[in-house]
Amino acid sequence: MSDDAPVQLWLCRNEDLPEVHAVDLARCWLDPAEQERARRFVFPADRRQYLVAHALVRRVLAGHTGVPESRLRFWRSRRGRPFLSPPPEGWPRGDTGLDFNLSHARGVNVVGTAVNRRIGVDVERLDRDDAESWMRVAESFTAEERRWIDGLVPSERARGVLRLWTLKEAYAKARGLGLSLPFDSFAFVLDGGRRVRRFRPSRDDAVGRWQFLQLEPMASTIVAVAVEAAAGDAVTAHLRYGFPWMSQPPVVLDLPPTPGPPDTTPADREGVIVR
Repeated sequence: MSDDAPVQLWLCRNEDLPEVHAVDLARCWLDPAEQERARRFVFPADRRQYLVAHALVRRVLAGHTGVPESRLRFWRSRRGRPFLSPPPEGWPRGDTGLDFNLSHARGVNVVGTAVNRRIGVDVERLDRDDAESWMRVAESFTAEERRWIDGLVPSERARGVLRLWTLKEAYAKARGLGLSLPFDSFAFVLDGGRRVRRFRPSRDDAVGRWQFLQLEPMASTIVAVAVEAAAGDAVTAHLRYGFPWMSQPPVVLDLPPTPGPPDTTPADREGVIVR
């Protein structure tokens, strides 16, 4: 794999991996700390979500690296972001500089991987019944983002909040900062569909460093991806569905460059998002 290798995305529902298989794979693949955490879940649905998500991560990373699922080891940054640890004997296929990120929400799991670039992913369900609480979330956004939400028809405002939230989560996770990065320190300008028209990064980040993808890969599900990319990079994403038991042809998606603020990127170019 090289710097121009496609970003890889796997979208897996909990039901794509039968519960009995999830339990068996967890017993074989997950490390003692992960198994202990799974046992502490009070609700069976939460435990299943955890088992499917972590089995999915290990399966995807094993396919990329050639390291068996049970032998993959991880370390966490001081802010809790997980990274792959090199095996003592070295990577079977060489050091690919592989980065990965995981997100899950109400029975849906997404794993993203990228070579020699950082990646962040976030997934949320659009069929939530707590639209009122999501509107309160918007209070953490920038003033211009709140004005954009207020300009939407009332029935679309909760969806608008979710569009911004998933993009913000993906960006913050890609940077390894998570919720420690104030969500009013950077801003997205969106159109009425799923396009990112402009992006203003936080003050400690460079303009033009990131490309974004937002899509609805299945009913009532929204996914956002943030990928580190140098100026002029043509980044492609390969999206696959289900649990990766075997190779399958991907859905190919393009991540065109995302313009910065008007004062740094005057051309009003729009990225094309493929559903």
